[in-house]
Amino acid sequence: MTPAGPEVLGLVVAGMAVFVGSVLQGAVGFGLALVAAPVLFMIDPRLVPGPLTFAALALILLTAWRDRQAVDFRGFGWGLFGRLPGTVLGAAILAVLPPERLAVPLGVLVLLAVGISASGVHLTPSPRTLFGAGFLSGFMGTTSSIGGPPLAMVYQHAPGRQMRGTLSSYFLVGSLMSLFAIGAVGRFGAAEFGWGLALVPGAVAGFALSNRITPWIDRGYTRPAVLFVSAFAGIGILLRQLW
Repeated sequence: MTPAGPEVLGLVVAGMAVFVGSVLQGAVGFGLALVAAPVLFMIDPRLVPGPLTFAALALILLTAWRDRQAVDFRGFGWGLFGRLPGTVLGAAILAVLPPERLAVPLGVLVLLAVGISASGVHLTPSPRTLFGAGFLSGFMGTTSSIGGPPLAMVYQHAPGRQMRGTLSSYFLVGSLMSLFAIGAVGRFGAAEFGWGLALVPGAVAGFALSNRITPWIDRGYTRPAVLFVSAFAGIGILLRQLW
């Protein structure tokens, strides 16, 4: 017998977490999953990664359209080129290992990247770094729904609108790839689709509020925001394992 899904109250709380995360991602360019994923995982582990990734598509579409004129299409292409093998590897590992087993190495990897960047190392959006960031993003997005930090670290010195537009365009295609891969290994079916639909209103409402915050972020606070959110992501992944 298939276990029942999350209760209505659980979905309401999950929707609130998606709303908060969507405000963050709509303003900075990423961050929905790092806020929402731990909450959704505690409510029902089946809400991650499939339903959360599906709900994020609404936010990604809106953000990509808003900042479409600032997209770095060269970086977008190299990031996607790296995302494909990363997604395949993530799906293969997810088919044989539970997500909890990957929490510690993923969290440590994100924190290491933040430490290197904060030390003064300047990551330029070259084909090599974009491919590597895309690979890590695909792997992390498929296994944990948190795929933003690797690519965001590469674009941390770019104007806020360019980073948001490029990351959102990348996430749009990348999330579809991850959903297909998750579905192929039996982790995204009709039930997960329904739970994802229930989370979409929170994503749309969060985007609407983020429009009031982006002008402030674009006044020179993009890099501090990226470092802070990325560090929070790494810590969040580790805390999820502890809980």
